[in-house]
Amino acid sequence: MFVYLSCVVLLLVGIYCVAVKKNLIKIIIGIGIMEYAVNLFLVILGYRQGGTAPIIQPGAANPILVDPLPQALVLTAIVIGLATTAMMVAIAMRIYNCYGTFDITKIRKLKG
Repeated sequence: MFVYLSCVVLLLVGIYCVAVKKNLIKIIIGIGIMEYAVNLFLVILGYRQGGTAPIIQPGAANPILVDPLPQALVLTAIVIGLATTAMMVAIAMRIYNCYGTFDITKIRKLKG
């Protein structure tokens, strides 16, 4: 139960960063924290107490296996998250080059 609670806390920290912070870099970090929370939750869903790797060996009698599908989903999500984070950082760098600030309130006032 503690691990599920830690996922919720991580998600809330990420939502707080995105909703309250005015710096683009802090917002990007908040989105990354939310991605990590979702990935952790998916890994937890696939875990089985006493489970082994999902490789069936000859002669094994009904072993408890860990679900491999969430692991595959998390690997895919990590790659997609890396690509989106790189894109967000590239956009933030372009915004800084154009406006000279990462503050979204100042950028919103410029309208240019």
